[in-house]
Order: sequence, then C-alpha cells, then structure tokens
Amino acid sequence: MPRTAGGPPPAVADGHHVGTADLDAPLERLWHELRSGPEGLDERDAARRLRVQGPNTLPTRRAASWPRALGRQVVHPLALLLWAAAGLAFLAGTPVLAVAIVVVVVLNAVLAFWQEQHAEHAVAALEAYLPARTRVLRGGVAREIPAAEVVVGDVVLLTEGAAVPADGRLVAGAVEVDMSALTGESVPVARRAGAHPPGPLLEAPDLVFRGTTCTVGTARAVVTGTGAHTEIGRIAALTGHVEHRESPLEQQVRRVAWLIAAVAVGTGAAFLPIGLLAGLSFTAALVFAIGLLVANVPEGLLPTITLALAAGVRSLARHGAVVRRLSAVETLGSTTVICTDKTGTLTENRMRPHAFWSAGGGRGDPERDAAAAPVLARVAQRCSDADLPDPARGTGSGDPTELALLAVAAAAGLDTRAAGRARDRRADHAFDPVHQRMTTVDDTPDGLAVHTKGAVEAVLARCTAIRRGRDVAALDEAAREEVLRATDGLAAEGLRVLALAGRPATAADLVAPREEVETGLVLEGLVGLLDRPRASVPPAVARCHAAGIRVHVVTGDHPVTAEAVARSVGIGVHGLRVVGGDELARLRESELDALLATGDEIVFARVAPEQKLRVVEALEHLGEVVAVTGDGVNDAPALRRADIGVAMGASGTDVAREAATMVLTDDDFASIERAVAAGRRVYDDVRKFVVYIFAHAVPEVVPFLLFALSGGAIPLGLTVLQILAIDLGTETLPALALGREPAEPGVMDRPPRPRSEGVIRPRMLWRAWGLLGVTSALLTTGAFLLVLLRGGWTPGAPTGPGTALHPVYLEATTATFVGIVACQIGTAFAARTEHASLRSVGLGTNPLLWWGIAFEVVVTAAFVYLPVARDVVGTAPLDAPTVALLLACAPIVWGVDEVDRWRRRRRTTGTPSPDERRTP
Repeated sequence: MPRTAGGPPPAVADGHHVGTADLDAPLERLWHELRSGPEGLDERDAARRLRVQGPNTLPTRRAASWPRALGRQVVHPLALLLWAAAGLAFLAGTPVLAVAIVVVVVLNAVLAFWQEQHAEHAVAALEAYLPARTRVLRGGVAREIPAAEVVVGDVVLLTEGAAVPADGRLVAGAVEVDMSALTGESVPVARRAGAHPPGPLLEAPDLVFRGTTCTVGTARAVVTGTGAHTEIGRIAALTGHVEHRESPLEQQVRRVAWLIAAVAVGTGAAFLPIGLLAGLSFTAALVFAIGLLVANVPEGLLPTITLALAAGVRSLARHGAVVRRLSAVETLGSTTVICTDKTGTLTENRMRPHAFWSAGGGRGDPERDAAAAPVLARVAQRCSDADLPDPARGTGSGDPTELALLAVAAAAGLDTRAAGRARDRRADHAFDPVHQRMTTVDDTPDGLAVHTKGAVEAVLARCTAIRRGRDVAALDEAAREEVLRATDGLAAEGLRVLALAGRPATAADLVAPREEVETGLVLEGLVGLLDRPRASVPPAVARCHAAGIRVHVVTGDHPVTAEAVARSVGIGVHGLRVVGGDELARLRESELDALLATGDEIVFARVAPEQKLRVVEALEHLGEVVAVTGDGVNDAPALRRADIGVAMGASGTDVAREAATMVLTDDDFASIERAVAAGRRVYDDVRKFVVYIFAHAVPEVVPFLLFALSGGAIPLGLTVLQILAIDLGTETLPALALGREPAEPGVMDRPPRPRSEGVIRPRMLWRAWGLLGVTSALLTTGAFLLVLLRGGWTPGAPTGPGTALHPVYLEATTATFVGIVACQIGTAFAARTEHASLRSVGLGTNPLLWWGIAFEVVVTAAFVYLPVARDVVGTAPLDAPTVALLLACAPIVWGVDEVDRWRRRRRTTGTPSPDERRTP
C-alpha cells in the first residue's frame, strides 16, 4: 500500500488533484505524480500551488469563546454553593457579607480561568519547529524563501545544520538527521538518496521529515507533504484532538460540593416543618432555617483549596518544577504509574566515552587507560572536526559523537583544540552517511598518517590488519570474529560503538580518491559511547517504588539501549519486560491490558507517537493515574492525554512544554518524586480542611435543634449573625493555614490512593461529626446552659429583649460563640495529623496556623468587648472565670482526638492499615 508522509498532498494549482504520493515508487514516477522535476518548480507554478495548498503552516485549534470559558467557572458546584451563601447572607440582613462572598466567587473564577488558558497552546508551539527561511530550487536556480511558502513538488537544498522545512524524499546526496524530536532516539540517523525498501515510514532510508535537523552532509529532497500533511502535522492533529479532562481532585471536589449542598439544603428544609410543629411562627421558622443553611455552607472551601494548590505550585517552582494548572499538583500526588522517555529524561542527552577495546589490551576505561592505547587516542584526536578547548570540563562545540571521542584523546594527554588539528591536516574525506566513515590525512611526528573512524562494519571492511599491543597482525577471520564479539558485548550495554583505524600515508594519499585512501587500514580498536543516566535518577526511581509507583520506559530508541538504561537506573528490579513497536502494534487491546496488569515494569522501545498515546490510554482504562514525561515533538499527544504531562524545560522542545501540565526547569527526574510528595501533601491538606469545617458545623446546628425540639423552652443558643461571624471571620485564617500544613511523616511510604477514592471517607465523617463535632457541641451547649442557670434561668422563662433575663441570655449566647471558637482552635491542632501524634509533627512546624489562631482570638475579643461589634453581632462581655472555662475547650477537643489516634496506633501495633496509611 502506498505510504505518505502524514497524508496525501493537497491539490495542485491547476485544479487536478495529485493522488496519494507513492513514496515506494521509482523516482521517475514520483516526479510525474508531483508534476515536478530535478530543477524544481518554476515561480508561476509554485505561486499557484501556494494559493491552492495554502501556507506551509500547521493548523491551530479554534479557541473556545472566553466568555463561555469564564462562565464555566462561575457555575462550578462550589461557585454555585457560594452564590447560595451570598443570597442567604443577603436574606439574613448582612449585605456586606453577601458582597464579600460574591468577590470571593469572582476572584476564584478569574484565577481558574487564567490557569485554564495556559493549557491551550500546544499546537501553536509546534510552529517553533518550522525554520524561518529555507533554500529551494526554482527553475534550476537556488533561492532562499520563507519556509511557509514551500509547496509540494519543491526541491529543497539541505546542508549541515539546516532544519528540514517539510516532509520529502531525497533525490540526491546523503545526510545524517537528528530525528530525536520525532522518534526520541538520541543518535542521528543516516538518510541517502536511492533505494526505498518497504518498512516503517520513519525508518525509510531516503525520507526526511519536517521538525528534524541535518547534522552532517548535503542533499536535495523533493517535498511530498507540507503543513498538516506532514508527520509533525499528524502529531499536531493527535495533540489537538486530546481534550483536557478533570483531575481526580477536581472530580472529588465537585462531589464534595454537591454533598455539602445536599446537607445544607436538607438540614434547612427539615428544620422548617420541625419549627412550625414546635409552635414557631412561619417567619421565625424561615429565619432559623436560613441560619441552618448558613451554618452548613463552608464559604471558605473554594478559596482554601485554590490557595492550597497555589502554595504547592510555588513550592514546586522553588524546586525546579513549574506547574501550568493548579489541579496538576494534586494529580501528581495520586500518580500510580510514570511513563518516562529515555533520552534527555533518564539520560543526560550527551555522549561520553564509556569504554574502549583493543585486541592487545582488551577492554579499558577511557578516563584511566587511554594512555595505554596511544595510537587509538591519536585517531580519536585527528579524525574530528569538533573543538574541545577545555578538556577538564569536557565542554566544546561540534558533533556530540566527535566531542566524546575528543574526550578519549584528552584523557591520553593529547591536544584537542581544533586550531592545532587544522594546522596539521593535509587532506580529509568528510563523514558520509553512505560510507558511514570519516577519514583524514595528517602530519604527525612519525610522518604522514591516515586516520579513519566510523561504524564498525564500515571500517572493518576496509582493514587488513589489527593492532595487538605494539605489534600489528593480519586481520584474519578469527580476528574479525573477535572484533564482532567485542562489538556485540559493548552494544549490549547500550553503547554506540565506533571503530578507529589508521595506517602510514604517502604523498599519493593527499590527492587519491577516497576509496584508495581508505584501504589497507590497521584496526586500532573500538570505542563505546554512552548517553549516561543522570546521577539523580536511580535514587528517584527507588523513592517512586517505595511510594508504590511503577515506572515504564516509552521511547523511540533501540530496545537494547533502552533496556540497558532502564536497568542501570533501577527500573524493573522486580521484573522487566521489553516490548518493541512491532510487537506492540500486533497486540490487541485486551492483550495490552493484560500485559500492563502483570505488575512488571516495561520498556516500550521503537514506539510511534500513536503507540505512546495508546499505552497511556490503556493504563488509564485500567484505572491508573498516569504521569508521562517527555521532551520531544513525538511526546506531545501523550503528554496532553495523560493525567499529568511532565516536560523537560532545559532540553525539551516547545511542543512538549506547551502540551504538558508541568515543566521541569532542571530536567531532573528527581523533581518528579518531590512533586509527587507535594501533591500528596496538598491532597492531605484539603482533607484536613474538610475535617476542620465539618467539625464545627455540629455545634452550630445543635442550638437550633434544641430550640426547635423544645418548642422554644430552651432559647436559641446562637444567632445567625454569630454563625456568619464564625464562618467568615474567625474561621478563615486557620482554615487557610491548614492548607499550608507540612507533610505528615511517611507521606511517601504509603501506596497511591485509588482513583475511585473520594476526598471524603467514612472515617473522616466519623471523626469530624461523631468525635470532634459532638465533643464541641457538648462543651458549647454545656457552657450555654451553665451561664443561663447561673443567672437564674429556668426552662421556658422568657429571655427576649426587655426581660430581666435578657442580659443573661446575651452572655450565654456569647459563651456559645466563644466556646465554638475555642473548639475550632482545638480542632485545628487535631486536624493537623490523621494517624501520627501532634508531637511527631511538631507544634511549631506550621507558623501560619499560630498566626491564624492569634487573628482568631483578636477578632473574637473584638466581637465580645468592642461596643460597636457587640451591637452588630449580639454579644455581651464575659467575666474572667467564664473565659477561662471556655478556653479549656481547646485542649479538651484536641485531647479527645489525640487519645483516639493513640488508641488506633495501639490497635494496629505500629502497622497502619491500608485505610489509615492514606492520610486524610
């Protein structure tokens, strides 16, 4: 079946459609199909095609209407809940509080909208891979034109360092192309004009693709696809069709919002008939129903969650991880699988000499033993066009492979500066992807010499002898087998193996053709180059394993190389599978699911972008929360589809960075582990806040129930204005401080929580309502009745304005108000930890909480002792003994919870259950 580079070319300017270009066809037929020729197009034809085909640019997704995007934020369930709170506050006669809640809703909507817009530029960033200008043949004349004006049928001139402007087929010459942006493979690949055997499109030896770069050689290519009809265009389409989905936290917060709304509305609705049956007037019952609704609406929930996530974003930014969407912080905390790229993520993306081999000395270390192979080191020094001015640091300019070879020469004490080499070079034959060799003729202290380097098979075929120590022996069949075995051994370690050879030269070699110069060579040895794993990766992988996170490698690189790197960093210590792209393509969906469900870590090698996307989708189908790392164009679809896409900031492409939700500015895999810990901490903090706000709802509701059930015999122990003063005044800062709580000990020693696990669990409700809430309600109700009884009140006695007991009633409601605040303080300390003791967490590890409590105490004192505030809220001054009694509520509430946690620790004998390991 004909193959196309990203799809069929568009119609040409004369109105006839150019059918799907048969890239397997002979070149003559391809010229006919494209209506072009070796001289390129003429200007008129090119202009017509440009008008019909359109510019050589990538299509962009139509952006959503910003009013609609902003509107989604103000109708979020939490936002709707806050709108309801604002309406209730207005009905309760407090328009100032209503306006304040509306401001909170608007600010949160704007912040969420701004964060969402950052995720919509992945396709646009692909344009960074289109070179600004390129050289083409127009009517046989070389011209430089804007790359956007390249059309199908153009003949493009490719030279060293030039970016490929469109997909095409080579018609002359040979080049090496950096394909890492498309395939993830770090080693440049050879492309040459000539045969076009069947096989995978990206591996065709005469095809080049937009978004890649020529590193060596010169060639001409006829354009077969532009714009959307290219490989990079196809990837752009994949990326553009992957829609953003809600994170686990966004889904769970939505459920919590509806739960809270149901509780608030249900409680208020239930109170209305109860109040009427108890003998209250309809107006009084309605007012109290509104009070119950206000008591159950957590006005600070949405801003606290937002600020907790924002704090996580700032914390990660200080450690080299920039998060583009707030909810991504929490998503990292629930990650169960990381699909990581190899090149530039696990490795440094820089070639270095790892080993060398010689027939006389066997294997050696380039840094320690290079001086023992002086002729081999001299070939590495002379046969190079790179420059290594600072051997101590290994810095320089030029081809990464040649820089690695120069490091061998530097270790042997040889001069690696390009200026010295240029002075002694008498002739050279540049590296040619067809021959896969480079040869120079140089002046040396021993006279003229030929130096050759290249692929083992290419160099070995030109050798007739081999060096064994100081002697030179004939290269017989046994010696060739020895060399090939050594090559296989180095390659099995994931090394790129090059052969180095040479011989004495004569004056005839200075003018002889290449084929004559590269004969009769003496094989000096082999050099194995390694793209080394980052030093920080093995411990980071170990920490991920300790946290119950599996790590799969998904790369376009060679299976042997990918497996070697994976094992070197600790991936697959409990079982490793290697699956090639061809094998993956043959697997049915059920078979892929079964493979991923085995529990082994897997190396997926030689995979296409669609296959990487398929792996991610299969993992998510199995219920995994997937983080994908990558740095190339080929990673963009999977980065956008994953629950959390992690791009490399320093070495990564703009495409990957724009498609990802998190960017590692330091390219350090260890930053992912830190981000996971931060995400788990944020999720835990959200749960702590939920426990905190749920707990004080009970003592706020109980006074209304007592009043209604007693038919008014027990006066209302708390007013609506006092509830609002608590919910929007004293509660706010401690709640925000809990959103900045440090991680509890052992946060990375527990397994990831299941995707289905909600923010609220039964244990949390029992703790908030049954333990902390009931304890607080008993204490505050007891204080209310104690103050009333002490002032001479009896059940049913009138306490309204103008009665003798009214001052006592005001003091009693004030005691309830202050008691709830004191219980809030105790609850705040209790909520800091779920399983561990407060002492293990440390009293001073969250200074913001202390500041929040100080603010809470000051605001409460103002409501109680400032005349203006007393008149608004309806409070009265309390005497010192009553205040002392109420302040004791804080340690009592905390102490009850501390005893309960101690009991659970004793029950589990130091081994927390799975449910307890997931800290709320």
